[in-house]
Order: sequence, then structure tokens, then C-alpha cells
Amino acid sequence: MLRRYGLADWISRTRRLPLQNWIKDRSGVPLTQYTRSQRIRMAITELGPTFIKVGQVLAARPDLVGNEIAEELKQLRNEVSPDSMEVVEATLAEELGPNFRKHFRHIEPVPLATASIGQVHRAELMDGQRVVLKVQRRGIEKMMREDLDVLEGLAQWADHVESLAIWGPSDMVRQLMPMILRELDFNRERSNLKQFAQILEADKAEIVIPSVFDQLCTRRVLVMEEMVGEPLAKVFERDDRTSSGESNEITRADLPPELGRTLARTYLRMVFEDGFFHADPHPGNLFCLKDGRLAILDFGMTGRIDEAMRESIEEMLAAINAGDCRRLTRLIRRVGNPRVDLDQSALEIDVADFVDTYGRQTLDRFDLSGALNQLSEILHRHGIGLPNQSALLLKMLISLEGTLREIGVGFDSLDIVRSYLRRVMIRRLTPARRLRQARRIYLESEAFMENAPEQLLSLMNQARLGQLQVRLEPKRFAPVVNRLVVGLMTSAVFLGSALMLSYEVSPVLFPDQPMFGIQRVSILGLVGLIASFSVMVALCLAILRSE
Repeated sequence: MLRRYGLADWISRTRRLPLQNWIKDRSGVPLTQYTRSQRIRMAITELGPTFIKVGQVLAARPDLVGNEIAEELKQLRNEVSPDSMEVVEATLAEELGPNFRKHFRHIEPVPLATASIGQVHRAELMDGQRVVLKVQRRGIEKMMREDLDVLEGLAQWADHVESLAIWGPSDMVRQLMPMILRELDFNRERSNLKQFAQILEADKAEIVIPSVFDQLCTRRVLVMEEMVGEPLAKVFERDDRTSSGESNEITRADLPPELGRTLARTYLRMVFEDGFFHADPHPGNLFCLKDGRLAILDFGMTGRIDEAMRESIEEMLAAINAGDCRRLTRLIRRVGNPRVDLDQSALEIDVADFVDTYGRQTLDRFDLSGALNQLSEILHRHGIGLPNQSALLLKMLISLEGTLREIGVGFDSLDIVRSYLRRVMIRRLTPARRLRQARRIYLESEAFMENAPEQLLSLMNQARLGQLQVRLEPKRFAPVVNRLVVGLMTSAVFLGSALMLSYEVSPVLFPDQPMFGIQRVSILGLVGLIASFSVMVALCLAILRSE
């Protein structure tokens, strides 16, 4: 399957080849008519649920794959069949005991939703409490671990392919695997729900977090309070004409006027004050309740940022606000993981263009999602990878801005960002903050002074004993040398085969009677000629594919 999509990608870039429409998808459309990003999405879809989940995570990492591919991967959908009710009940019996039915008066057999990892059912407890039941799909953990092992092997192979190595496949997989495996443990989501409920306790008049039932929650089962309302995604899709008194459905016109400001304030507080944020605020995870409050759902993907990272983010916002390009470039390098061969001057030019474009925009014209997308493109172009938590924060801000624009309540979210920035800068000058910073610097300096002399002495001893080695790995040069060697060997075989054919080296074909005017053809020469020609064609294809 991967060969089919890879060949179609090469053919699409070589227009003069025949059979342009030879490779087709299931609907009969030639694969060459799709863009490269679309072919990547189609290949991931065919590979199954695990790779779809990987693709969905990559959609949140434009710093790794670029904005074009990230936008295309957002269209990935889990088209999986739900487990039957018998399988769901078997899972409940394994997790809650064979008498699990004593806890539930009723469980709806048709799931509300089905995803790659689990499915959700409405249920009612014995005391009449309406709940939703999230049950992990049977065998999904074993399948995902096996698929991830395969993906890890493919990444190690891709590290040795010049056209793929620039993406850092192994590093990418190492970053993605923990994020995906964490979602298999529903206890982690239960803990997140309880922690966010505690954080947002003071705002429960406006923001609601579903309560969980600890005695019914396990690693593969999650039971939480049902939120009676509708997701904002459905509200946005509905025609406002249904808001008349004849319908009980919630429409855009029914949304509270302060909803957008409340949502922005809540998420920015998570980042700048709590350091713990819900990373997926798209309209499908935000429920508008009948009483006008907003419920936040799906806490499988959350992010944390420590104080040092939060200070770096605050400094970046201040640098953008002040138009300080050099400082912003330095902060980007400090927060990200730049390549050794990073072009500093080119990065500074791109950052200066970014600040000039977005740092001077007025509040009513500022495009936050556009700014974040361009920043992601700059990071990807210069090969600067972000730590997982920074990438999740970037993804959260882009998703939040899109949701706020959908709400369209007539305010600019950058105004709230700048108000938070002013409060943050004031807080950074408080004596308590300075004392914590001084204590951290002192402890880090003490650790450095304790370890540095010992490591320096060890280095000097290795140099004195002749054990100090410097190893250079010219990664970009090795593929060129390999191709050169293969080309020379292939040319030698080709010339040798041609000589064997000309001297009719035994054994030969058609020794007595000619066939189609051909007589006494050296078998060894013919085989060598065909083999060397095939290797040369493969080598040419590899060179064209890497360009």
C-alpha cells in the first residue's frame, strides 16, 4: 500500500511518464490527481485506527509536518464499527465484576459516539442519576502497541532514507508514542477531570466540568455525569431560523453574549496561572447546556507547562508586543530544538517579517490563528521542533481562536491576551516571584559547581591517557558516497556483461539455430545486463524522489 502511494507521488512529479492514470483509488480516481497531502491522508486512513490516531496527533504538530499536511490530517475520521453490546458487557464484567448490572438501571445499547480507542453509551444508575459510560474497545490496546512497534521500525528505516531523514522520523515517533499510549489509560482522564473541576470550582456558575464516579471507574471504563445540552459544533451548523419558540434546540442566537470572553479567559487562566490546560477546545468538546453554562468534555488530551516554560512564553509575547525581533529569535531557539546546521540569519529574517506583519496590527484586525500558523510554518521551515507540551499549547491556541471566531460575539481575543500579559508582567516583579527565581538559580548554580570540576577532570584524564575520541558522522555525505559506489559497481557489471555478450561467453542461448535473428547469446552476459540496467533505473528513481 505504501509503495502504491509512494509510486503515485513520484509519477505526479514526473509528468512526462506514460500511465499517469494507472494507479487509482477505490472510487476509480487516479491518485496522481490528488495533492501530496491528500495522498498522505488517504494512506493513513487505509492503514487503520492506530495510524489514524497518529495522524490526528500529527495534525496538532504543524511544527513537525508543516501547515499544509497538518490541515489535511485534521480531516481524518475514525470510521470504525462499534463493539457489540455483548462485547461491551463482557468488558464491564472484567472491569467492574460479574455483578456490574447492580450499579446500572439501564445502559443504552446504541453508542452515542465511537472513536478509535473507545465508545460512549448513555446509562442510568440505580439512584436515577443519568451518566455516560466510556468503554475501551476490545483488543485495541494490543493492536495499537503492535502497530506502534511497526511504526517505530518504519521510522528507523526512514532515518536511513535521505528524502525522509530530514523529517527526523525516529524523533517524531518517540514524541508521539507516549501521547497516544496515555490515552489508553482512562484513569488518567478521570484524574484530569477531577483536577480541572477543582481548578474551575470558582467559575462553576459559568463553566462546568462533568463529575466522575470513582467507584465505577477503572483503566478501561470511565463513568461520568451526563451533560444535557448540545455541542457547539451542532449549534454552529444549525440554521438560526430554528430559534423560534416552536423548537427547543439551542441555536447561535441563544448563546450567552459573554460566552466567548468567558471561554478565552478560562483557557488563558489555565495557561498563565495554573500551568495545566485542556488541549482540545474545538466546538465538538464544548457543550452549551440548557441553563446557559458551558461544559468542557474529553480530557484525554491535556498539557502542562512548568514555570520556566511559562516565563519563556510570556517573554515571547512581550517581544512580539515590543517588536523585538532579535529577542524573539533567541527565545524561539531556547524553547525549541534547533538543528545543528540552523541558518541563524535566515531565521532572523523570517522572524522579523513575522513581527512586522503581526506585531503592528490593531486589535480589531489582528488574526491570532494566522499568526500562530505562520509561526508554526517558520518553525517547520527551519527544522525547529517544539517540546510536546509547547506544541500542545500552540495547537490549543489555534483551536481556541477558531472556536472564538465561530462564536462571533464581537470582541477580539488579543485584548484579553494583552490584559493577561500586563498582569503577568506585574506579577513577575513581585518579591515572592523574585525570591523563587533566585532560589532556583542558586540551586542550579550549586549543582553546576558541584558537577563541573569532576566532569572537567574526567575529560582531562581521558585526553592524557589518549582515550578522548571525537567522532564525526557526515550524515548528508554518506548517502552520496553510497550511491556513487553502487553506480560504479553497476557500471562495471554493465560493461562486463556487454563484453560477455560480444565474445559469446558460454553458456549461450540459441547455439545452433537463430531465433528472431539472434544467435549465441551469452546467458551470463544477458542476466548481468538486465540486472545492472534494473539497478540503474532504481538508482535514478531514488535520486529523482529525493529532489
